[in-house]
Amino acid sequence: MIYEVIAAKGHPNITGRHRTTFQVTKDHFISKRDDCVIGISADKAMRDFSNRVKRILQNDDALVYVTMCVGEIEEVVTGHGSSNLTCSSDQDAVARKSGFTSDRTLMIKADRGAADLSRRLIERLKKSEDITICVEVDF
Repeated sequence: MIYEVIAAKGHPNITGRHRTTFQVTKDHFISKRDDCVIGISADKAMRDFSNRVKRILQNDDALVYVTMCVGEIEEVVTGHGSSNLTCSSDQDAVARKSGFTSDRTLMIKADRGAADLSRRLIERLKKSEDITICVEVDF
């Protein structure tokens, strides 16, 4: 498998309420309306991924595994790549339960959105703890 690692931080306004997406952003502040955001001040967005990882993500047969670690808490979300992904956002990476794609889309058909993540993980992120996100791709 090939992977990318994103380092980000939590924020007091993280709510993790969005039912169909979760997102990490390079932005340094979010409001409570940004209910899909689970990490800010990310060191990578889609454009920053290696060309090799982006090529795999842009394959309809690609499998994507996103492992999120906050302290000892670890969660894995699985989804798929798509030939419609551009991987060109310089600001964000978004996982989607739907098949919708944009420049920010990391994966589609994810098995969970922000609202499906453990509340223990969300509570730790509200305390501005660090989050490490490992994106593994395979096909």
